[in-house]
Amino acid sequence: MPASLAVPLPPSLPWRVAFAGGPGVAHDALLIQAPWLAGEGAEEIFPAATPAGERDGVRLFRSGGFLLGHAREAFVPADLAGRTEALYRRILAATGGLHLCRIWNYVPRINDHTDGIEHYRTFCTGRSLAFERAHGDGYQPRLPAASAVGAGGDHIEAVFAASDAAPRHFENPAQVPAYHYPPEHGPRSPSFARATAVREGGAAWVFLSGTAAIKGHQTVAPGEFAPQLDCTVDNLRLIGRAVGLGNALGAGRVARRHFKVYLRHATDLAAAQAYLGRELFAPGDRVTYLHAAICRAALAVEIEATICTGA
Repeated sequence: MPASLAVPLPPSLPWRVAFAGGPGVAHDALLIQAPWLAGEGAEEIFPAATPAGERDGVRLFRSGGFLLGHAREAFVPADLAGRTEALYRRILAATGGLHLCRIWNYVPRINDHTDGIEHYRTFCTGRSLAFERAHGDGYQPRLPAASAVGAGGDHIEAVFAASDAAPRHFENPAQVPAYHYPPEHGPRSPSFARATAVREGGAAWVFLSGTAAIKGHQTVAPGEFAPQLDCTVDNLRLIGRAVGLGNALGAGRVARRHFKVYLRHATDLAAAQAYLGRELFAPGDRVTYLHAAICRAALAVEIEATICTGA
């Protein structure tokens, strides 16, 4: 486990996920080796959490009706599918009886290749095998919102939220569901929904998956930052409408909005801040910009959101 998790934990603490180089990282934060660029140095999406033990190396915390957790597995390129499957089997066992709502994945060297296959595609193989073995051939309707981006270090890491209440999962009408991608995108399709919504503690929570410049199943404007950013925001608006938040993703009528912006090239930061400040973000939003490789080598930007309507 990271050194930041080795210290004694108080009975209740914010569920704080921090990023490498971010300002004011506290000793009780879960530190992810994705370089911070701007904005919030750590995410505090959920209310104070109480440690709920550990199961097979999965650290667990309770926050209301959510079970939050963190798990990691050694990054071994030659056995990436097996290591990923093992990671997910531990997560699925630790959350047995609950409903996965959101998973954040961090994969070292995500666009590199081993034996001719991109690491992200191999990761997707292991992840889908774990879901299939846990839930059978018809596992796709149970898939939660998710993201998978590059990070440093020598472990695959996953941070997740599961709920007591059953969630609803949503797709973008302008995109092929990721779990139905054709074989050109890898031996097994990615295993996630475009968005997941759940009611918990008197509030409605919406988790928007990592969203990028993909229409249908094809990359838009490969390698071109400006048109990809425009397309990404359009996709966020489309999924916002699908989940009932509208084009503005609930701006002005929800309690909290948290965003993460992943940039392949740190030199795009100023342009991203200017554009998103005009087109997407509102006063009071919590925003973190990270320098990260994205699941497709031709993608320059990815944006995700967690939106809570109250409580």
